[in-house]
Amino acid sequence: MATYTTEIASDKLISDNPIHQRLLKAYIAAKPWISGDLLEVGCGEGRGVEELLPLAKSYVGLDKIGEVISMLQAKFPGVDFRQAVIPPFVGFGDNSVDTIVSFQVIEHIADDRLFLQEIYRMLKPGGKAIISTPNITHTLSRNPWHEREYTPQQLVDLAASIFDKVEAKGVGGNDKVWAYHEANRKSVQKIMRFDIFDLQYKLPASLLRMPYEILNRLNRNKLHQQQGDSVIEITHEDFPLVENPMEGLDLFYVLWKK
Repeated sequence: MATYTTEIASDKLISDNPIHQRLLKAYIAAKPWISGDLLEVGCGEGRGVEELLPLAKSYVGLDKIGEVISMLQAKFPGVDFRQAVIPPFVGFGDNSVDTIVSFQVIEHIADDRLFLQEIYRMLKPGGKAIISTPNITHTLSRNPWHEREYTPQQLVDLAASIFDKVEAKGVGGNDKVWAYHEANRKSVQKIMRFDIFDLQYKLPASLLRMPYEILNRLNRNKLHQQQGDSVIEITHEDFPLVENPMEGLDLFYVLWKK
């Protein structure tokens, strides 16, 4: 039986639906850029595999969790899923992939520069990478599972130092989404008022993960109880792709190699 952490939002838990739909939107939004040989870095439980497979000549999905890879291999027989801890990307040659997608991954990578350099190395000339990551401007508390989060300009600066062209966009939200986000913000603030010593930013991440999981799950369940059907009714269509990344809950960047 699967155990769903709040970091791996599930399509099977109603209280996770707004987050699941937000993450699914990245796959929907990426479709116009998908072509040729495709590599997905951090495929997770396969949220968007069915969205991308028909658009690619070939597909390889990487994830560090062996149990997830085994599950995906059983669910999608004949599709190439591999366990890998990255960076570097062992077994992938220079100029070997047309398109790379990596959603909600870079914030977990200790050496984010090497991560992007390796993606650039693997891309064929004319290839592109599509990445998403939380916009720290709208983050409600420290996430102890993340190495860091970025402002839009921080990620532009990092990506532009490696790639030949950066298209900076965002995954935004309509009124329904922002109402949920505001309710979430108020709920988190009520929890954080007890952190009078600002320990969430002072303690090591390893000590914060368990309380973060407990409080985050309780908070999502509480929001579901308070918001009712609005939590269930949110879909990926409520998260428009926006041209100004500052307006995005997530940053959504297309990175090009000449």
